[in-house]
Amino acid sequence: MASLYCAAPITRLLCSPQEVNGKPIPRPLRERHNSIFSSIASAARSRVYDDIPYRQPLRSKKTNHDCRVRRPPSSSRKYRKLSAAWKEAKPPPKTPEGAARLVILTLKNHQKVDVQGLLAFYGLPNLEISDASEIPVSSLPGVQFKMETLPVDPRAVADGDTITVYVNTTDPRESSIVPSRIIEAAVNRANARSVRDFKTADSLHKIIIEAGYRVIQGSNHQEILARKYRIRLRGIDAPENSMPYGKESKDELTKLVQGKCLQILVYEEDQYGRSVGDIYCDSIFVQEKMLKTGFAWHYTAYDKRPEFAQWEKSARLARRGLWAASNPEKPWDYRKNNPRL
Repeated sequence: MASLYCAAPITRLLCSPQEVNGKPIPRPLRERHNSIFSSIASAARSRVYDDIPYRQPLRSKKTNHDCRVRRPPSSSRKYRKLSAAWKEAKPPPKTPEGAARLVILTLKNHQKVDVQGLLAFYGLPNLEISDASEIPVSSLPGVQFKMETLPVDPRAVADGDTITVYVNTTDPRESSIVPSRIIEAAVNRANARSVRDFKTADSLHKIIIEAGYRVIQGSNHQEILARKYRIRLRGIDAPENSMPYGKESKDELTKLVQGKCLQILVYEEDQYGRSVGDIYCDSIFVQEKMLKTGFAWHYTAYDKRPEFAQWEKSARLARRGLWAASNPEKPWDYRKNNPRL
């Protein structure tokens, strides 16, 4: 069987020698790059499998075996799919689990043994298909825009359904709407800091913050001018912090998003100035995770998606999270009875 990774001949070609037919095997297949999945994307872009032969048994005059050299016919198709999926993933997976989900979902119509071989070769976890749940690219009609955030600070999680995020102003959408006075303030702040005039720098940063922006230090110690957004997760309602399971709900959301770059589909702005949207993190649909773990209710008054009801039902039946209580109070009832919240 000429499967992608399970056939012994091509596995030996990939894993053992440094050359094939006198040509070096491309670096992406010999080294894992800083990003866990970049090697897959690089291999796809270079269509490396078009150059790696698949050896069928020799056909001699005595045995009538075929001596031609072939490659698996489906390999380039798999890599084209992976390349397209990688380009569309915004942001790309940053963890082995996220990369594995992307591979599984992209190749869901291919033979399971081929997908498992691909995961094993790249050292990715072999998740069950149910663990790599489908990602609705645009969950509902009416998405106004998409945003890609900087890594989330764990302190930015307010409760189980609200977080604060920052978006780099170099983003094409953001760059077109940054006020010129904020850009000027950021430049002047940088100049003030360069001459150790920290009082002036702090005063300018205060102006930037009051306008809904902030200067954030990136991972390479480079300062980034970013716009602040408060995000309300669409379709779910988590217990308030002062309610039973409120802390657990907040901790669950923090665990999902802290330190991660998020992709958010924004539908609208609510009465509190929050952007209401769907959140994805390392290919995980965050609302789905919150519902399945039992740390949020399906907010049916504002979202009728049937899968949300199903995810909540599965948590109820398994008595996960807040459903361990016999009669948990609904957050909207709690707020109604405590109007000062």
